[in-house]
Amino acid sequence: MADKLCWGILSTARINDALLNPLRVSRRNQLVAVSSRTQDKAEAYARKIKVRRAYGSYQALLTDPEIDVIYNPLPNHLHAEWTIKAVQAGKHVLCEKPLALTVQEVDAISGASEKYGKVVAEAFMYRSHVQSLKVKEIVDSGELGKVKLIHGSFTFVMTNPDDYRWNPEMGGGSLWDIGCYPLSFMRMVLSTEPLEVYGRELKGPSGVDEVFAAQMRFPNEVFAYFDCSLKVPYHVFMEIIGDEGTLIIPTPFNPGAREKLFLIKANKTKAITLKGTDPYVSEVEDISDAILLGRPTRVSLADSRGNVAVIQSLFESARTGKPITM
Repeated sequence: MADKLCWGILSTARINDALLNPLRVSRRNQLVAVSSRTQDKAEAYARKIKVRRAYGSYQALLTDPEIDVIYNPLPNHLHAEWTIKAVQAGKHVLCEKPLALTVQEVDAISGASEKYGKVVAEAFMYRSHVQSLKVKEIVDSGELGKVKLIHGSFTFVMTNPDDYRWNPEMGGGSLWDIGCYPLSFMRMVLSTEPLEVYGRELKGPSGVDEVFAAQMRFPNEVFAYFDCSLKVPYHVFMEIIGDEGTLIIPTPFNPGAREKLFLIKANKTKAITLKGTDPYVSEVEDISDAILLGRPTRVSLADSRGNVAVIQSLFESARTGKPITM
């Protein structure tokens, strides 16, 4: 392999901006190509971000023999299709969350990854950040005692009426878009899957869930609750409550270079200051470690499958009005 992993991006999505600088500053990675559905749009975008190759179709990008890694930020309903196509073309893939919209699609991705020997990782960037590692360390150490409750929230107001996230056929709605974050966080903290889930949703005119609330029961009688919304002003936090202490994470999903956790024990609050890096930098380096050094990614395909399975069950619960046993 060359000195650096060569990356290509499917589409000109705005979310690409988060990955541009991490790829520029990395010693092991470089962005060399972008693609769009038209050549003109691809070339205009390539000029804007100063990338030398532009392809007028996604498939054309996949046929470039010098590309090692594909970043897939396409709308949710296209994640599985183009991730599998990229793997079949001999590329490793970093795919935006959610990795897929059904467990069957995740299984197809896993099968392709194994068959072609390529790394596929879901882009939950917070998972490779030092803050997430510290949270997991605190919980596993027993400093909170036995975990009893976990609360979380992720809401914001989406104002663009043309955004694909208003389209149910494209995997839109708050649960797929942002509710997947607190769910993933809870599963990471507990290292297990829920036994039972119960979901309620408020649908908007387009048919997507504009607000979703989820209750879950995990092994050892741990209860978890989170809410998400595309209509409620920005509100983000995670809180882990044990029988000996509480850990509050004010910025759980997009932590920066300097963050604080708050540990409450015996009515005293201790601030834990953490020095990290841009979570997108750690995300890029995480998949690089997997490709170049054979290390497991922070988000395994089995982990991604678990998240998708819970989301599907939450939607089923909301549809039927009944709790779902996992």
